[in-house]
Amino acid sequence: MVRKLATTLFMSAALIGLPAFTGGCDREVAHEKTVTDGPSGTKVKEETVTKKADGTTETKTETKKVPNP
Repeated sequence: MVRKLATTLFMSAALIGLPAFTGGCDREVAHEKTVTDGPSGTKVKEETVTKKADGTTETKTETKKVPNP
């Protein structure tokens, strides 16, 4: 009986998202998207700044280029 109750509580906590609280998660601080049209195509630049659980920040830059047809 106790084993079944403990298993039920553990599974319920896992489904609720308790592991996310114990391990921490990243939080998005800033997000900037720049779209530039040019003669050779469209350029999209995205910059995201996230704050990690340990207090450090991480900057991620993605650039995509779409040529004109």
